[in-house]
Amino acid sequence: MSTRKKSRDRRSTARAGNTTARLRSRPAREPAAPARSGKRVSVRVKEIESLGTELKRRAADIPRWNANPEDVQRSVAKLVLALVEFLRKLMERQAIRRMENDTLSPDETEAVGLALMKLEDTVRDLASRFGLTPEDLNLDLGPIGRLS
Repeated sequence: MSTRKKSRDRRSTARAGNTTARLRSRPAREPAAPARSGKRVSVRVKEIESLGTELKRRAADIPRWNANPEDVQRSVAKLVLALVEFLRKLMERQAIRRMENDTLSPDETEAVGLALMKLEDTVRDLASRFGLTPEDLNLDLGPIGRLS
């Protein structure tokens, strides 16, 4: 081992040792002071219970993936078609923006329009084969709302 490397190793070990020593020498934090009145504590308990109830209610509203083997194909189809529908709507909006900004030629506009219409028909056809409605493919984006 070279002399430089040895001195570097000694310095890093010394630094690490100093840090550990400093951390050990710090006084422990004092625990939080208890509430001064029972009223304050009971309000906090009620808030926590209320939040727990609200969380359970919201969790019950969230659709869950059904792992039933007979329903797996339908669930996968729903997921895939929802993603394809999302992408189709995204491409449609992009095409509209490009048309408004005159960045598409008339031939390109026609081609994009036809492709998007065929894609929409295909998605609806596949959805109907699996017993899905267009509303089933509308993604719930949480606080933002539904996709459409």
